[in-house]
Amino acid sequence: MSTKAIFVATHPRACSTAFERVFMTCQDKLKCVHEPFGDAFYFGPERLSTRYGDDEKAREESGFANSTFRTVFERIEREGKEGKRLFIKDIIHYLVPPEGKLATIAPSLGGRSAKKGVGTNGETNGTNGATNGHTHGHHTASHLDETAAEPGNPTVVPAEILKQFHFTFLIRHPRYSIPSYYRCTIPPLDSVTGFYSFMPSEAGYDELRRVFDFLIREGQVGPAQAGKHGDLASGEVSITVIDADDLLDDPEGIVSAYCKEVGIDYTPDMLIWDTEEDHQRAREAFEKWRGFHDDAINSKSLKPRSAAHFYKKKKTRTVEAEDQEWKEKYGEEGARVIRECVQANLPDYEYLKSFAIQV
Repeated sequence: MSTKAIFVATHPRACSTAFERVFMTCQDKLKCVHEPFGDAFYFGPERLSTRYGDDEKAREESGFANSTFRTVFERIEREGKEGKRLFIKDIIHYLVPPEGKLATIAPSLGGRSAKKGVGTNGETNGTNGATNGHTHGHHTASHLDETAAEPGNPTVVPAEILKQFHFTFLIRHPRYSIPSYYRCTIPPLDSVTGFYSFMPSEAGYDELRRVFDFLIREGQVGPAQAGKHGDLASGEVSITVIDADDLLDDPEGIVSAYCKEVGIDYTPDMLIWDTEEDHQRAREAFEKWRGFHDDAINSKSLKPRSAAHFYKKKKTRTVEAEDQEWKEKYGEEGARVIRECVQANLPDYEYLKSFAIQV
């Protein structure tokens, strides 16, 4: 069984922080690292995102204006020196150039020097779909030198570094994640999150699928699927995908199955975190992404959803009903943007869903 650092690769608004709280209860054996790569992705000199491209003040005030991908990995290495196994949860598109651009290795990780950020030099067919009435790149992008690319690698991280991690994957249907993310980018929540526009390129499904496929091609995960294999060969890691709605419906079944795949002993008390120490630890860990994690911070446990939810889930959820709900909450234009983004990301979700753990 692998003893590598666990890396839960996910996309925004997939209930991933609630999932992380489960493993934050394992203080005796795990050290959790919460979304470290956003520092370099959004704010540092190698930034991939254009979100703060024209806002030097915001980058400086973040405290991460000097963060590179190397400094993030160095922090992870320091966290590992406590002797506990690392449990890293992060948005995988933080390692992937947006808009389907071809990745090149970050300068700090061995690529050639760049003027302002990690280089990109080409296009793939992958995108996250919808526009919001104007181009995604409505902020000035970094102007970059070419850096070395690794064939087939969709990330800015050398494959040799990726091999240090035991990758697992967490997804949620875009009909839930996209409206949730949209809400974080409009008033009143935008003044808390600091995300003042919705960028469909941040949906994250395309990047997650491409990283997933790359890791399988490289033999870093698979070919065995979680729950469908006997003893794994030495060093082999199963394909382990969790759907957030399965997790919310059956926390004990899904978490225990996940633990089996990553070599952690499951205990029922992992689903409860209701001491002041638990809450303080969560507040400190999630502080830098204000407004995104309030539900997880205020939670006390992970329990199965109610019978009323199961009844609602069984009823056919029509596109028309969803569109009407989104119009009421976000207006005509908001509903249009959300629908386009949901539809654009649905094929990638359904592909990844086909690998999800069944219990």
